[in-house]
Parts: sequence; C-alpha cells; structure tokens
Amino acid sequence: MGSRSGAAPGRRRAHWTAGPKSTLREYAETILICSLVFVFLRAFVFQQSEIPSGSMEDTVLPGDYILVNRFVFAPTAWPWERGILPVRDLERGDLVVFMHPDEPERDFIKRVIGLPGESLEVRQGYVHIDGRALDEPYVNPLYRTRHSFPLVHVPPGEYFVMGDHRNNSADSREWGTVPRDLIKGRAFLVLLSTSAPPTPGEAAGRVTIGSTLRKFWHIALHGRWGRALRLIR
Repeated sequence: MGSRSGAAPGRRRAHWTAGPKSTLREYAETILICSLVFVFLRAFVFQQSEIPSGSMEDTVLPGDYILVNRFVFAPTAWPWERGILPVRDLERGDLVVFMHPDEPERDFIKRVIGLPGESLEVRQGYVHIDGRALDEPYVNPLYRTRHSFPLVHVPPGEYFVMGDHRNNSADSREWGTVPRDLIKGRAFLVLLSTSAPPTPGEAAGRVTIGSTLRKFWHIALHGRWGRALRLIR
C-alpha cells in the first residue's frame, strides 16, 4: 500500500503574496516617516533659530539660520548616563541660545564667558577671569572696545555671557548673568544664510504656511550659500 504524500492530485497549494505598493503610497509613507522624525527632533533635540542682529559677528551673522542642540546640556540622574549619552556641562566658550532674563519670550544668542563662582572683570577691552587674562581668538580686534567693566562675581547656577562683537552687544554687562534654567542649548551649525535678513518685525511675526514659503523664497533669492552647513566654533 503506497504512502500518501503532498497535496491531492489536481490541487495546488495556495501562495499568498502581497501585491507591490503603489508609487503614491511609498511616497506618502516616506513623507509621513520623515515628518514624524522631524517633529521629534524639533521638539526634543534640535531648534532652528534666526540671527536678527550683529552682536555675534563674525562668528554668526545677521541672516544666518542656525541649528541649536537642545539635548547636549540635558540633566542626567546617574554617572553612567554621561558615559553613553552625548551630554555634558556648559563650558566657557560655548555659544548658547537662552531666554532673556527680563523677557523670557525672546531668545538670545551669546557666548559663555564667566562660569558659576568665578570673578570677572574687563580691563581695557580684555576679559580677566579670577585675575588672569582670557584668550579669546573668536573676538575680532576691530570689535574689542577699549572700555573697562568692574569686577563682578558670577552667582552659583548662573553664567556671564557676552557677544563676540563687543562694541555692538547688549549682554551680561548690561542686564546681568543668565540662570542655568533659561539656557536652551548650544548653537552648533549654520544651516542656511541670507544676505538680506528680514526686519525684526518680520522675524518676530506669527509663523504661518505663507510666511514660511516667503522665507524660503527670500533665502533662495538672497542666499549666502558659502555659509550653509558651517560648523559654529
């Protein structure tokens, strides 16, 4: 008596395979995934900011659109987190974006000069920290005003910030130190740049689809492409 094997004669085993995705569906899924990634990065990691004034020349210029790393200064609960996550404490020389102490609705960008607990003064245009002159290669000699600033002590948990264009910067010399909890992140990349930045009123306006399209058109017409994707030091 022969053994039974395989399917009965005349019958074929069904094979179910998914049909190919349409091109439209593939595009829609790609756009959706990219949008979700962008929203996540925009909310938790990166922030895009626009430079409206010349207080940080020549490091960043009016019309530069920069990316801000909002994660790098995030607090950590355990020492091992600092070993595996790209986070660290604020350091002297960091270019930071922060909420203005007197106007929290406005973002400012300055460089960290004085750290908590330090003594700082300006003598004939040169910063001294705890009595020692600070080397500042990022300051253009033409922008180094020859004025002096009296000795101050930076409070715990706060930072003394200054613009690189010392002759054209409202900073801690005018309105005091910046508390740590007002600092949003570190500026690290010039994303795009335009030689004809919008006026302060336009820059502070409500963001809409129309205003976004006008901004991109403005950049396309006046873009300084040599500054695009430039790391900020």
